[in-house]
Order: sequence, then structure tokens, then C-alpha cells
Amino acid sequence: MVEEPDSAPSTDDAPAAVPGQGGTAERDNPPAGVAALLRLAAVLVDEDGRIVQWNRAAEELFGHRAEVAHGRTASGLLPAVEPRSASRAGSHPGPPADATAVPRPERPPAGRRCDAFDTLDDLTQLDTPWAGAMAVTDREERLRDVFWWAYPLIEPAGRSLLALATDARPLRTAGPRIAIGERQLPYAATATAQGGFQRLTAAFAPPGQGSAGPLASLLPAGSPRRAQRLLAQLRRAGLPALWMDAGTVLPVLPFEPPAAGTARAAAGLGRRYPTAQQRASRLGPARTEQQPGGRRAEPGRPATARGGSPLGLRVLPPGAPGSGVPGQREGAAGPAPVTPAASSEGDVTIEQAAADPGADGQYRAGPAVPVIPAPGGAPQADQVLPILTDGQAGEQLALLNEVGGKVGTTLDLDTTARELCQVLVPRVADFASVDLLDGLISDSELPATRPDDATMLRRVARTFNAAEGEWEHVLEEGALLAMPRSTPPGMALQLNQPVLVPVVSPDVAVDYAASLSSSPVGGEVLVQVVAGRSMLVLPLSARGTVIGVLKLLRLADRGAFDESDAATLKELAARAALSLDNARLHRAESRVATTLQRSMIPTRPPRIPGVQIAHRYLPGDPRAEVGGDWFDAIQLPGSRVALVVGDVMGHGLHSAAAMGRFRTAMQTLAALDLPPGQLLRHLDNLAHKLGDDHLATCLYAVYDPINRTCELASAGHVPPVLVHPDGTGELLEIPAGAPIGVGGVPFVAKKIDVQDGSMLVLCTDGLVEVRGSDIGAGLAALCGNLIDPKQTPEQACDVVLERLHSDDRKDDVALLVARFDGVAPTEVATWDLAVDTAEVRRARALVREQLAAWHLEAIADTTELLVSELVTNAVRVARDRVQLQLIRVDKLLVEVSDDNHNLPSLEPAEELGETGRGLHLVTSLAERWGTARKAVGKVVWFELPLPRPAARG
Repeated sequence: MVEEPDSAPSTDDAPAAVPGQGGTAERDNPPAGVAALLRLAAVLVDEDGRIVQWNRAAEELFGHRAEVAHGRTASGLLPAVEPRSASRAGSHPGPPADATAVPRPERPPAGRRCDAFDTLDDLTQLDTPWAGAMAVTDREERLRDVFWWAYPLIEPAGRSLLALATDARPLRTAGPRIAIGERQLPYAATATAQGGFQRLTAAFAPPGQGSAGPLASLLPAGSPRRAQRLLAQLRRAGLPALWMDAGTVLPVLPFEPPAAGTARAAAGLGRRYPTAQQRASRLGPARTEQQPGGRRAEPGRPATARGGSPLGLRVLPPGAPGSGVPGQREGAAGPAPVTPAASSEGDVTIEQAAADPGADGQYRAGPAVPVIPAPGGAPQADQVLPILTDGQAGEQLALLNEVGGKVGTTLDLDTTARELCQVLVPRVADFASVDLLDGLISDSELPATRPDDATMLRRVARTFNAAEGEWEHVLEEGALLAMPRSTPPGMALQLNQPVLVPVVSPDVAVDYAASLSSSPVGGEVLVQVVAGRSMLVLPLSARGTVIGVLKLLRLADRGAFDESDAATLKELAARAALSLDNARLHRAESRVATTLQRSMIPTRPPRIPGVQIAHRYLPGDPRAEVGGDWFDAIQLPGSRVALVVGDVMGHGLHSAAAMGRFRTAMQTLAALDLPPGQLLRHLDNLAHKLGDDHLATCLYAVYDPINRTCELASAGHVPPVLVHPDGTGELLEIPAGAPIGVGGVPFVAKKIDVQDGSMLVLCTDGLVEVRGSDIGAGLAALCGNLIDPKQTPEQACDVVLERLHSDDRKDDVALLVARFDGVAPTEVATWDLAVDTAEVRRARALVREQLAAWHLEAIADTTELLVSELVTNAVRVARDRVQLQLIRVDKLLVEVSDDNHNLPSLEPAEELGETGRGLHLVTSLAERWGTARKAVGKVVWFELPLPRPAARG
């Protein structure tokens, strides 16, 4: 059923009610009042850290397509700028009774990189939601200001994360779309004189208030019971809201525009505007290959409808009159002149026009531009010229010259597209947009197949004449849209030819408005604006491949587009397409370098029991993401952690590549659990095998939170600073050694005792070395009362960079701060076992007794079973000793060690007999497990989550 624009919304297509959520009325009819309608991106990360929901709005906001995001690990997908530490206070479920306590808008600090989903996971670790602003880098390497609402969800399989997001830029500039009343009629907000909407930010409604039903469309498809459970958790936590000012907090409702460019979108525009498909069904199959009366179309004559009127659509093939630069003569083989005809609006659809070429095989659906015949009869090919005055020729040539000077001034794709639109509006058209193939924006290679109806375009730029027409409903930049061949843009894209619609008929207006509009109401408005106007769509083709379309629209206050305009603008589009393709290639090259660099530096400190870690990286070259400095924190058996800081001598991408090799080698050697001195020796030997391109300094430290010791070794690196619990700083005296790659110099380690509450500061020379001064001055400042031990490592990093780093530094800076908290002796249980199979029974009893003392009876059976399997394997291969250790921190860590260095391997189940199934049980029942070599022997470990309180609802 097609709704009248002014009629009440139909319930025929209403989504099914969610049990327990108030039925259809609660889900589809939000509470009467004022709400903000937002385009909400929804991302659901499951208990394994993988993305299981990525809706269309997320595709448009972040640029990554759903088929790419689904199933991949969320970590690493969206680089971000971490919000301020104070923003964690914004995790309160909603605005309190005193509205002034609602978190104010936050400007994220520059230079602190993180991963968006890792950060949201950290901010919701206490099972409380978080709302606020966090800028992210989308797929096209653009920094986007984004409002977030993050919800930790407790499900039977574990803890998942639901992240809702919306683009903050249009909200801050123009305000949100407001819905009022029971029917939620849309209205536009108006900025005030007191700074507009810059103070607007994300918040929560009071917990337990409002209906969560409208959010059901953002959840993944599944059972009604699961949807009911998730919606109940959202309602208890506090539904999304927008904080406008101290007295106004608007609830947020998701806004889903119709699928653009499809018959379904057109159908929602009302009965007064029937779709092109509906008109086509009324007309029946077209037979434009014959003219009325059975007469076939003559070569060069425009195709006509069955009523005899020419079609209102012209596809201009190569060689059509006026297809060259204005003033240029047609070649000798040019087509015969076409008889002029007046344009009129008929009831023939675009589909018919696209399917019915003329007798000469060319698509002509309308009158051609008049031509001047040569004196003396038939026109000569070299004398055929479009009617073009000197003034018009000068104007069009001036336009081409302006495009050459103003379009493509940078190698930024978005800027180039925006420059093209700004040159054309309002000089040539009242509306212009550049839509490029979505896959082309991220892929380094041109598409291998031709565009079709399923090809997705992404709006890169749009400009309109604000003084003329109603354009506020046009799709925003970044929106995804499909343009089937039934629309002029789709035809231009698939045929790689300009499409001219001198007068937009109601049929064309409906489909075109549907492809432009971001809402049904906006479609109704745009139909009235577009109908009767003039439209020109030009393919953007570079190096033989169509990369997108340029859409132009003129309103009634200026003349319609003609073939002379099309010829000039086709040349303009060709030049602009080459600039766009150059920008695309530059972006692809930059993305390769950026991806390589980002992959080398961790964005999230690991969570390791007994130690808190924070790090910062500042490249010396602001145009680069990373140089030759690196840092790492690697978890070792026994809850130990290896802390690494290194510096490859030199700068640039070559140094970054060498740094990547050193970092990978360091991680591999650390997995062998070698003592620090031996590890640096192996790294030095490996550096000689890789080549003598670079030297590197390195500091390697291993902290044991159980024994409270730290063992360090240096390869010519800046010495670390140990900040004691009383705030005094000590520059640790470690044998300096020589840089990695020099060779022939021993690496001597030093072991020290550390107290709980101490901080270890490791950095590269870019932080403490000042040109013209001795490095000792920087180290002395670092040892001063710079760091307060009561601070968190994150705060300590901020203080150190604020006091010691300046923007004029040209060297990279890597900083790592670790706070040693230790693991309490009551949280560790260790037993030495004899090499005897009878010890297996004793091990089970010890485990059950210890777990009972820790009140972990809920996981005792599973732990007993897995310990029994691992101890059985250990006593079979060990020579002298077997050790069992249990550590209770934020999880239960179980380690079984023996003195045999051969690591066990997981064999296919079908190849196993009655024995050898222990590791399969560990794989199935443990949350994580692994093996590692030690200085003597090996260790097999596994982790189990601690029992959670029973989830409510």
C-alpha cells in the first residue's frame, strides 16, 4: 500500500512486537513528546571480540562495508583519538536529578592514538555504560567527530559490547532533527545566538525510564527472547539521549531512511507520485523500435513514445552533435544531423528509453541540438557546428580554464570533489554532487567488472544553491546509495555516457528524488523541487574506467541544459575525473604506508595482573604515523611481563620497516622466555643476518609480580628511571652495552627488587635529548619530582610529555610507564610435584582445596579436569621436576611446568587413540591457553574466567 503524504502511518509494514517490551504499540510508537531523530550506527562485538552486527549507518559513518566488518576482530578496525580521562566520569547511566551534573562536551586531546573499540571496552569494564565524544579515523583516513553510546551486555556466552554512534559534526553545526508528538513529526532545530550547538554531547536517559522498543531495529536478527533480554538491559542502563543544555536532555530515536534509488524508496513518496515501474506496468511493453503506424525509426531520428511524443531523456553517445569542445568541428565521419524537435513530457519510463536504441544503434531519446546546414544544400561534415555565440564560447572556455586552475589543487580526494562542485554551483547549476564507486575509494586497483544495478556509490561531495530550492533533505556526504539503470545517474554510470534530461518528468522526478532524499518527507519535497527542471548526469571516467558520476540540476529560473552544455561539461568532467583518480592513487599509496606503520605500534596496553601500563608515541615527522622508535609489553608465564623500548637510528619509512623487523624478532625471542642478556645477544645475532642497514638501541626488562623483582638489560639505550613509592626518582645504573647490530659486545643484565607502588619509566632519547644540551639534563628532569606515584600511568605519561616534550623536537618519542602493584601472596598457590603418576590424584585434591578457599567452587570441576590432563602429560615426559601453580587475579591462571623442553602439539582428533586428548579438552573448556619454553623446560598454561554474579533479567 502506498501512503498519502498527509495520511496516518500505515501499520501494514510495522515490525513485529518484541515479547515483554510492551507489544507493537511500545516498539513502534515511541512516547509522545520531543525526541532527537539520529542516524545511529550500531556495532555489536561478541564475547570473542568479533563483530557480529554492522548496520548500514555504520557503513556510511565509518566507511567499512558490512561484509568486510562481519566476523573480523573489532580491535584495530577503527583508529581513534582517546577521549580525556575525565570523560570516564561520563559513564554514569544518565543525567541525575540535577541536570547540570550531566557531562559537558569534550574535546579529545591531540596526539593520543588508540583503538575505538578497545577504548570503549575499557570504559565499560565495570559493566556500566559510557557516553561521550571520541574522534575516529574512517576507512578513507578522515578524522570524524563521533558521539558514542557504549553498553556492556551480559549474555549466557559471556560479555558483549553494543556501540551506538552518530556523526557529531552536523549535530554541532545544524542541530539534531527533532521529532514531536505521538506521530513523531520531523522538525529542524534552529541554532541560537549563544554558540549554536557546540555544547551538545551524548548522554543517557535516567535508568529504567522510556521505551527501548525503537532500538530493536539496531540489534542483530535473532530470537525474540534474546531481543527482549538485550532491550531490557539497555533500558536498565539508560537509553541514549542528547544533552542540549542544563535543562534539556532529548531522548534519541533511531532514524532509518528508505533504501535510496530503489522502487521501494520511490513507492513511499505518496499516491500522487506513482513510480516509474507503476507507470510502465500500466503502459505495457514498449515497442519503440517501430514508430506509430508500423513505421520503423529512421537513422538519426529521435525515438518516440507510442503517443508520438519524443522521450524526455537523451543519452549522448560519442560523436553526437555538440559532443566536442564548443567551437570544434565534427569529424568527417560524424553522424548525420538530427531533425530538431520540441521536448515534451510523456508517460514513457526511463527503463523504456534505456532499452530502445534508434535504428543506427545509438541511444537518442529526444531532439538534438539545432545545427546550421552548409550553404547550397546538404550540410558537409566539416561544416556542422552547434549554434554557439562568441559570448557563449568564451564563457564555456573560461569555465574549463577555471576548472583547470581550481580543481585538483591538492591530492586529497574529498577536497578535489568538493572543488569541482563549488566551481559549478551556482555558476552552471543549482545542485551538484559527486558520487564515486564505494569499492574504488578503498581498493588500490580499479574494478574489474562494469557497474551494474547492485553497484554501491558513496557521496563524496555535494553543493547546492541555498537561495534556490529545498535541499536540506538531500543525502549527506558519506552516504551510500545505489543507482539502478532505471535512473539517469544509473544509466550514465553503466553506459559511460552523459545523460541529459531537458525537462524532468514526474516519473523521473520520483525516482531521482528517491535517490537523493534522506527521508520520505524529504522525497516529497524534492519531487516538487525537481519536477519540471533540467538535469544532466556526467560519468566520471579516468584511464578507461568509470569511477563515478557527476550530477547537475538546474531549477526553473535559468535555461535548461542543452547538448552544447553537455559537451562542455563532459570535457570538464573528464579533466576532473583524472584529478580524482590521481587523488585516489595518492590515497591508496598513503594508506599502504599508514597501515604498515600502524601495524608496528600497539595502540592498547595489555591488561596484565600486577602491573599497570601506559604508553605514548609521538612521531618526529608530523606527516608520518611512526618512525624508528618502538615499545612493547609482552606477557610471560607466571604473570610476568616483559617491557621493551627501542630506537632504530634514522628516520622515515625505511627505519620504520627495520623497526618492524626488530619488534617482531623481539616478540619471538621473548616467547622463548630467555633471560634479558641472552635475548639481546640473540637479537644482535639476528640483526647481522638481516643486514647492516640499521643500528638500534634497546632496553629489555622483565618484571615478576610474585617475587617483586625486575631484571633489566640494555643495548646502548637511555637508562630507565625508577620512581619509588615516596616519589623519589632513581636513574638505574645498568651496563650500557652496545647498540644492536654492532656485535662483539656482551650484554649484562641487572636484577633489582621493586616495591609495590613503584613506577618504571622507559623512554627513547627523543624525549630527554635537547639540541645544544647534554642528555643528562633531560634525565635529571625525569628523575626530579616530576611523577607522583599516586598518579595512574596514563596521567604520568601526560605529565612527562607536557613538561619535557616540545613541538620543535624533530626526533621520535616513545614513552612507556609501568606501575608495579604485585600479586598478593594470598592470590598465588604453588606446589612441586614428584615425577610419579600418583601425583595426579594429589594435584586434583590440591586444586579443589585451594579453589574452595578462594570461593571458586563453581569452576572447580573444570579446573580439576584440565589440571589432571596437564599433570598427567607432564609426569610422562619430565625427568626431575613438575610444578603446578594457580594465580587468582581478574581470572584464574593455571600453569603446569616441567623440565622437558619439547612443546606439546595439538593433533587432529581422528588420529588420537585412548590417550592424547588432554589438549583437546583444554582447547574446548579453557578461555585461553598456550605453551612456552622456559630457560629450563617448558610451561603449559590455561585461563578460566572467574564466576560472574547471576545476570538479572
